[in-house]
Amino acid sequence: MSEIEEIIVTTRDTKGTGSSRAIRRAGNTPGVIYGVGVEPTHISVETKMLVKHYQSGRFLSTLYELNIDGKKSRVIPKDVQLHPVKDTPLHVDFYLLSKESQVIVEVPVLFLNEDTCPGLKKGGVLNVVRHNVEVSCPADAIPENLEVDLSEADTGDSIHISAVTLPKDVTPTITDRDFTIATIAAPAGMTEESEEETSGAESETESKDTSNEE
Repeated sequence: MSEIEEIIVTTRDTKGTGSSRAIRRAGNTPGVIYGVGVEPTHISVETKMLVKHYQSGRFLSTLYELNIDGKKSRVIPKDVQLHPVKDTPLHVDFYLLSKESQVIVEVPVLFLNEDTCPGLKKGGVLNVVRHNVEVSCPADAIPENLEVDLSEADTGDSIHISAVTLPKDVTPTITDRDFTIATIAAPAGMTEESEEETSGAESETESKDTSNEE
């Protein structure tokens, strides 16, 4: 797991629509920190910084240290409300974590050894069914990615979650089936060629049958 990044936030005493608009005009985004057994803390965070983290594509599955007026708390983002037109953040929610917290997050899938994959070397195509996999894991042990080894994958193969070596205490939230992560599809030319061969063989058989009847 990579080093936990820090986000500097400030507390705010005022709430409501008017206060939130004033915060946004100042270049910040209103937000709230909440957790089990604690009172919600209303905060504001620099919008430019928030956008940078959000555009990483992993914001909602990444742990952060919130520096709240000098006091640090470990959190995971739970929701970001976006402007319907400008797509800029309007509000952000953070969930306060403890060391024992178990979280459900989406983890990106990383495909290894594409250059040596037998199926891809034949001209096959990697069809990614799931770019991310939702898992349950300890809050302080969220994996950066799930690695899928393609070194032995051939055309027509399907890679299921059972083929992935998961880190300790990391389990998929889907438990009722061995779901597919990706497939190696045969190249179009190979498929067409196979169909032509099959068609040719059928025609040849039909010709022989006709000849025998005569």
